[in-house]
Amino acid sequence: MPIIKQFNRNARQPIRNVMKSPALGGCPQCRGTCTRVYVRLVQIMG
Repeated sequence: MPIIKQFNRNARQPIRNVMKSPALGGCPQCRGTCTRVYVRLVQIMG
């Protein structure tokens, strides 16, 4: 069990939520937002 002086010297650090892939932070597909909807027109011959 640590003593009070050790608690004062070595304060507990908060746990950070660190992403494993920080480059994907700005990726809209990972956030689940749709930026553009494509519509394809198909002509039926006949």
